[in-house]
Amino acid sequence: MHIRVRVAARRGQGRDPSSGNYYLPLMDRTARVAVTHFSDPGCPWAYSVSPALAVLRWRYGDQLNWRLVTIGLTESGRVYEERGYTPARAALGYQRFRHFGMPFAVAPRARMLGTGRACRALVAVRLSDPAREWEAFRALQFAWFNTTLLLDEPDGITEALGHVAGLDVPAVLGASDDDAVEAAYQADRAEARTAAGSPTEFQGKAAATDGPVRYTAPSLIFTAAERSLEAGGFQPVEAYDVLLANLDPTLSREAPPAEVGELLEHFPEGLTTQEVAAVLTAANDAPDRAAAEAALIELVARSGIERVALGDDALWRPRRS
Repeated sequence: MHIRVRVAARRGQGRDPSSGNYYLPLMDRTARVAVTHFSDPGCPWAYSVSPALAVLRWRYGDQLNWRLVTIGLTESGRVYEERGYTPARAALGYQRFRHFGMPFAVAPRARMLGTGRACRALVAVRLSDPAREWEAFRALQFAWFNTTLLLDEPDGITEALGHVAGLDVPAVLGASDDDAVEAAYQADRAEARTAAGSPTEFQGKAAATDGPVRYTAPSLIFTAAERSLEAGGFQPVEAYDVLLANLDPTLSREAPPAEVGELLEHFPEGLTTQEVAAVLTAANDAPDRAAAEAALIELVARSGIERVALGDDALWRPRRS
């Protein structure tokens, strides 16, 4: 694979250019398909699907209206301890997820974490600064799987969200215990626990770890004209693409970019190596990670792009002052 590296502009999308956010307003009239995204910042499966989500955002842009529903896997790390998990076991598990391509560090934390506090922080961002919800979600994921921060405590969440440019982190943390945030978070949790009888449960992709049958992270439901199709749990990008093709074959479908620099113009918050490789891939070909990384290295040398070390890999993004 030969990948050109010239930085090029691409068509704009319905997003806040200061944040690179692709969660569009719920009633955005340019969107053709609504996407309900059940996820949780502490789930390694949800984090590992990031390359596929980058492909969807490139291919379909603002024709997709994304809505994040936080699952709230656990309120306390003690729940995982009771299931036999330890910090060392969790770190070893992250090591096994590396083959999906996202960056992972493997230093054990001091203890197991619950995800409820981080989910509430995301809901607080949604209510106060929705244009930055997606970047806040990614910041928490990057911190969860590449640091030893205690992300069920205010200090850890503050440090993680501090990487989101323009976000008022103290306000977010201060609002996380507000009644409005709690009500919205509980509504998310309830919606995530409606998978009984769904295609997701039929395929064996649901769970019932705390009572009701719930959607696992990541689960996507695509809806257009009152018709919905589900991709429950971890799925390859081809599964999402087939559902969208059947749901609305009149969608505009962007081909892979000719120049790798287009991606970093289009995703100013940055992409990991595997995300870049996935978006550059045509049809059902296998991503060429080595070629993508080589093109990114050349781009760093020739322009204002920077490589930010992350776990066992990197985040590539336009250079920040």
